[in-house]
Amino acid sequence: MSEERLMSKKKPAYPVCKKLDQYLEHYSRKTEIPIFYDDLLRFAGSVVVYDDDDVDTLWVRVYYSEFDRIEIDNSLKKVYSILLSDGNENIHKYLNVDSVDFCTFGNSKPFRIKVRNILNDNFTYFYVKKTDASRIYGLELEHMLSPYNLHFLVYKDTLIEEHIAGIPGDVFIKDMLPNCTETEKSQLAKGFVKFNERCMIRLLGDMRSYNYVIVPVHDFDHVVYRIRAIDFDQQCFEGKLKVYRPQFFKENYQMVELVRKKLTRDSIDQYKLEERSIVAKRILSSGARIKRLIAIAKKDHISTPENIEILKDAIYELTLDMQFKKAKTMGEILGLALNFVRRNYEDVSMKQILEQNIKMDR
Repeated sequence: MSEERLMSKKKPAYPVCKKLDQYLEHYSRKTEIPIFYDDLLRFAGSVVVYDDDDVDTLWVRVYYSEFDRIEIDNSLKKVYSILLSDGNENIHKYLNVDSVDFCTFGNSKPFRIKVRNILNDNFTYFYVKKTDASRIYGLELEHMLSPYNLHFLVYKDTLIEEHIAGIPGDVFIKDMLPNCTETEKSQLAKGFVKFNERCMIRLLGDMRSYNYVIVPVHDFDHVVYRIRAIDFDQQCFEGKLKVYRPQFFKENYQMVELVRKKLTRDSIDQYKLEERSIVAKRILSSGARIKRLIAIAKKDHISTPENIEILKDAIYELTLDMQFKKAKTMGEILGLALNFVRRNYEDVSMKQILEQNIKMDR
């Protein structure tokens, strides 16, 4: 299925409601910063950024007038220290802003900032984007329900995100997958099944290969590959359930083929169950924080009425849970989906406890 039919052509940016703003402040996500997204749009010119094979990356390197550059560099150093350190300005003299890149592709049109420590040449990136409630919900859910924590800041209409390190999925599939061992391919297949399940459970859409990274983790005698989302723009917006399942995007065809060739049906079901159980445990361990976030999302407007109707009917067909039919917002659908996973996990756990008690009584 083509993305023109699978995805909406354009997703609007949704404003941060008062309750979500209060949530961000309570959990130290809302912090005053010295520069806004629109300030970075004042660039005087740009040049195309090419990769090592001279292919256009769809990023452009921007440059500013001398006066603006000094002000912007100092502000970006402050943002770096707030996001990744304690905000102390004493480290600024050791930092250099090597580049500011602007992405001309996609909804968020982010700026990518490269900051280098001049003492040891180590560098890192962070991103400056327009604030969007959907993206904020996505970042918070990733922080709580995935194996990874995330640092980000929100101030008025500007969102600052830390860089998520890894090999872009499209690059990995093209350049590295053919050289993987058969064992590594099996690990990748397992990782893709679990990633696919996790995206569907928490309604994170549009995980085409360039919207996630593959992270090699070196164990003592082998390499394990993890798959991690890097784009959260399509959290709880689309109506079609397939959008929330990476397996249905043509860019992931080779990963789907890997699953087909390397895993049996029983193994796939086992890995799906494992991921659902892990997500359920994270829901339980997140406690009041995730309850508060979902309560806010339930009353927020982060999609269209048409998408809400389509999605709740699709999930009802999958789960046969009548509660989905009654949902009025995307937040309600999300809350029901997470509750469905948690409830099933608790039911299975209770069944196992009862079975164990019966065995002990015997």
